Amino acid sequence: MLYKNFATQEELDAQYDLEQTVEDVSAYADFYARESEKLRAEVKHRLDVPFGPTLAEHVDIYPASEADGAAPILFYVHGGYWKARTSKEFGYVARGPARRGVTTVVLNYALCPEVTIDEIVRQTRAALSWTYKNAGSFGGDAGRIHVAGHSAGGHLTAMLLETDWEGVYGLPGDVIKSACAISGLFDLAPFPYTFIQPKLQLSWDQVLRNSPILHVPDSAPPLLLVYGEDETAEFRRQSEEFLAAWRSKSLDADLLTLPGDNHYDVIKGFLDPESPLCSAILRHIVPG
Repeated sequence: MLYKNFATQEELDAQYDLEQTVEDVSAYADFYARESEKLRAEVKHRLDVPFGPTLAEHVDIYPASEADGAAPILFYVHGGYWKARTSKEFGYVARGPARRGVTTVVLNYALCPEVTIDEIVRQTRAALSWTYKNAGSFGGDAGRIHVAGHSAGGHLTAMLLETDWEGVYGLPGDVIKSACAISGLFDLAPFPYTFIQPKLQLSWDQVLRNSPILHVPDSAPPLLLVYGEDETAEFRRQSEEFLAAWRSKSLDADLLTLPGDNHYDVIKGFLDPESPLCSAILRHIVPG
């Protein structure tokens, strides 16, 4: 066996090659881009704000539409298997949160194989640190930072929760107030055996170092795990096993499953603050 009960790459690819699980993946990419452009045409925003020395290391900031004083912040991490997509396609995730007075910071990071997953994790942590230290410059509240991410972004969200913020960054240990990992990847062990390995170039020490399920912390903020009911069995398993690992440490964690949603549908709920996804996230950010 290559991994668990999978004997061949073809069997694993059937679970993880997501473009093959839908009729036309380009329709989703077009939807994300179109909705993001539409939002940027309607609201004030700041693009390409640098947090690091390379061009890839920047964030896009979408201030809250109705903020009374400093606004809570949702720090969003996009997916794309660590090898594709940018922050620009995911500006639309700010629409629902903005309607509840939440500012959204969308992360852009360098991609594999130009950099390693180790470096992407470092950039994600550096961007969160930048957000905390610079929140006042865009009307955000550094004391109310929440994180969310989808797919590879779900993995990176989990890695943020397993960061020594005090010891490494000099930030409060509770800098993150809540987190949501949507269709996340918490066990990287399958990926060296899949179609994606030529891009990721994962070594086994990277797999061990960057598999969140192997590094569940002793303390953490509330965590919401989400997946669509039409996702593959492996994606559902990844979230369910991570939920069990989280709860084994007596940490606060919930699971939300979205009926009829596949891996690409599952994040459309960010457009509507009343959607099951957005309302579940906002419950921790703007209680009541």
